Amino acid sequence: MENLALVDLPNFVSVEKLTEKEVQALIQRAEYFKQGGAVPALTKPVYVTNMFFEDSSRTHTSFEMAERKLGLTVIPFDPAHSSVNKGETLYDTSLIMNALGVDLEVIRHSEKEYYEKLIHPQVDQHLNIGVVNAGDGSGQHPSQCLLDMMTIHEHFGHFKGLKVAIVGDITNSRVAKSNMELLNKLGAEVYFSGPDYWYDHAFDQYGKYEKLDQLVPKMDVMMLLRVQHERHSGDPNEKSFDAKKYHEQYGINQKRYDQLKPETIIMHPGPINHDVELAGKLVEAPKSMFFKQMQNGVFMRMAMLEAVMRGRRLGGLH
Repeated sequence: MENLALVDLPNFVSVEKLTEKEVQALIQRAEYFKQGGAVPALTKPVYVTNMFFEDSSRTHTSFEMAERKLGLTVIPFDPAHSSVNKGETLYDTSLIMNALGVDLEVIRHSEKEYYEKLIHPQVDQHLNIGVVNAGDGSGQHPSQCLLDMMTIHEHFGHFKGLKVAIVGDITNSRVAKSNMELLNKLGAEVYFSGPDYWYDHAFDQYGKYEKLDQLVPKMDVMMLLRVQHERHSGDPNEKSFDAKKYHEQYGINQKRYDQLKPETIIMHPGPINHDVELAGKLVEAPKSMFFKQMQNGVFMRMAMLEAVMRGRRLGGLH
């Protein structure tokens, strides 16, 4: 494991341009860390700040745990008490962090592709700070995507030919968009299900839409998505949403759970709406990978942060 290929990137904002080789290398590196492999020795301090402008518990805490395991110095940032509330732009906030000596910033923001202004500054701008995307609006969620890939690989050992269903609020899910792209690149067969009004036929290029009960008996992975009510402003379907009815039509209940193949796994990025996407009593069932996904997130985020540290030659890494 010591001779693994290592990835180096100046920033980590999307999975779109990752090669299959880079994805496999990140998975192997994360698995190495999980198995107790030594973290790289830093010869200089590395300072990181976590700037979460949207609510988060799993991702925020997971990144901070990954940072501390790597030996990084975490500089606290609280958007509720920052100058953002005085009208300061994200670029200017980043410029301040850069000037104060922060090397990396992990950002979650409601604006899709917020990072473009940070990683491609104008000719008269001089921002030079590593950006790791912890979720941008309805765009990408690279760390969730990669920890999902790690969890699938850990269970099956491969991706080729695996049948993966992505079910639920697909249009509004950055997890779904990241995962459908990467699963295709890795050779899995992707299927979609859930309410047709939350499905965009632009996704047809990545997989096939089918009724849930047709998919359940033949899938290897059931990837459930949270119903994202906070992104449904202006959606006429939100007013008529009924949690019980949704669970009956599109959720994994005991009956559907019993129809899954013996080796099939259930995944969910969290937070889970109990008895909506997944029956509450099944959250910790043997086929549910919810706990393992969260556990794997720390180690995958370590691999991602290390890739940017290497790409920027931080802490003496190269």
